[in-house]
Amino acid sequence: MVLQKVDLLKNEIPFEEESVVFSEDVKTGLVLVDIINGFCTVGAGNLAPREPNRQISEMITESARLATVFCDNEWPIMAFLDSHHPDKLEHPYPPHCITGTDESNLVPALQWLEREQNVTIRRKDCYDGYLGSMEEDGSNVFVDWVKTNQIKTLLVAGICTDICVLDFVCSTLSARNRGFLSPLEDVVVYSRGCATFDFPVSVTRNTKDGIAHPQELMHHVGLYMAKGRGAKIAREVLFSAPEKP
Repeated sequence: MVLQKVDLLKNEIPFEEESVVFSEDVKTGLVLVDIINGFCTVGAGNLAPREPNRQISEMITESARLATVFCDNEWPIMAFLDSHHPDKLEHPYPPHCITGTDESNLVPALQWLEREQNVTIRRKDCYDGYLGSMEEDGSNVFVDWVKTNQIKTLLVAGICTDICVLDFVCSTLSARNRGFLSPLEDVVVYSRGCATFDFPVSVTRNTKDGIAHPQELMHHVGLYMAKGRGAKIAREVLFSAPEKP
């Protein structure tokens, strides 16, 4: 039934996905959004999956693949990690990813990134990594990262497709359009490198204030909204070998 509804949705709001090829000719940065235990590791917290999830597992695998290529080429990576102070929780969600707990750390498959010199780790306390990069002096860590590395194309992967990934992409595109992120030109969201959570209607019926969140449907909506804001949606991400002199 859910898959039938997803197919219906895709017919009603279709969008094109494309194969995107990256090379060293165009300076590209990789942004990994909240691929942390509290959202991805089974049983790790209030918002973690209760059982193994195919979409989340694929997202982790693809994100690790991308990160490996970027590190091998010493291309810039920024990883956002959701981290909340106990007295500054994120309504309407239950307490999650509290600063200093293992929930707010990278999943085991990506923990090696903490040792890589081309990787910038940013702990954020809100949905939106762009806003979460603001410092008290008015500077922005993400903006500085883009400018310092002269990034022209941004490749985005992570969780949740329709929340933190989408919010970050929308803010980034708005900032680009206003000239705050020069020389950034393109934002690419990798569909297989993104995932969201599953909270079916059958569960919400017995949950106070629960709002249904069918995974496949909301993943598609998140990608559709990102496309509508001007992002490219990649069905596959490929890397070209450098040309021989």
